[in-house]
Amino acid sequence: MIPYGKQKIGKDDVKEIINVSRSTMLTTGPKVLEFEKKLKNYTKAKFAVSCNSGTSALHLAFLSINLQPGDIIIMPAINFIATFNICKLLNAKIYLADVDPIKGVVTPKNILDVIKNNKLKKIKAIVTMHLGGKVEQTEEFFNLKKRFKFFLIEDSCHAFGSKYIYRDKYFNVGCAKHADLSTFSFHPIKSITTGEGGAVTTNNKSLHERMRLFKSHGIIRSKSKHWEYDIASPGLNFRLSDINCALGISQLKKINLFMRERVKIAKFYEQEFRKFDFKVIFPKVSKIQSSWHLYVVNFTFKSLGEKDKFFKYLKKNKIIAQFHYIPIYNFSIGKKYKKLPGCEKYFKSAVSIPIYVGLKKTQQLKVVKTIYNFFKKKN
Repeated sequence: MIPYGKQKIGKDDVKEIINVSRSTMLTTGPKVLEFEKKLKNYTKAKFAVSCNSGTSALHLAFLSINLQPGDIIIMPAINFIATFNICKLLNAKIYLADVDPIKGVVTPKNILDVIKNNKLKKIKAIVTMHLGGKVEQTEEFFNLKKRFKFFLIEDSCHAFGSKYIYRDKYFNVGCAKHADLSTFSFHPIKSITTGEGGAVTTNNKSLHERMRLFKSHGIIRSKSKHWEYDIASPGLNFRLSDINCALGISQLKKINLFMRERVKIAKFYEQEFRKFDFKVIFPKVSKIQSSWHLYVVNFTFKSLGEKDKFFKYLKKNKIIAQFHYIPIYNFSIGKKYKKLPGCEKYFKSAVSIPIYVGLKKTQQLKVVKTIYNFFKKKN
């Protein structure tokens, strides 16, 4: 079976995990600080806080801005449910924004439409989401942030390793120069993995300190007496272990290699889809580096039922594709929200096909040929 995503764990990674497992510190040890330092160095952010999942990273971000019950937050309706769930638990007032019907990402215009249509004045935060790893319209979002004075949170869980352009200069996603906070996931199928894990980067010292407190029960320890500590604020345990961080450090050494291989696969798909004699819209490789966490292709389906048949056909041929994502308003938890036209078009056409480090050329070719055969039989 060819999955849509998969981790790449080498002997060097295993060696690092074994070495840490034999040490005296399996958690809250030196590997955590080392991993956070390397994340700062890689993204060029001033601060990095590691945590135990991408969901925890988002949770820390919302807590750091002191999101209160009734605070207004705008987020895309196409996204993993984590962002919505956390804001729901924090009793924020959530507004769902539409997305680009092909790319599935929220645009500055979509955000402005929500603000104007609902006559919103005091907005606490908006969340952008780099679906699949591509980052676009950074300058426009940053201008909106300055205009409306809200916090800008980048859900970068797909985009570790990506870059973007701002005023003709290249920046690493997570540098936090044009957003207040950037959140990452190190789930097994992401750019690099820590098993489960996540991180938040920021250039704001105050936000950083709040996150660091909350992720470990709000504890402040005495520097001179290890047995004395204070609880400065309520908190939970969102810590990432030294074992996870050792794996992350080892994986981070290979990030450029991983990026090159994902780009190579994306180029192959682009080359092959250009040959199709029926309509298919596919993402193209550009000079701006994408993490290529996902390769989302838009096909012309008559209905969602036909799309289901396509998924079953691929699975029968030992290929796993995926939805990224079902619109939040389609779930029971989001049923009070109205359907949005861009989301509907995207959901009907978008399919994530396999892309991961280690996906063989023969497997890539099989994916392309199987897709071609389905649509030729249909026609």
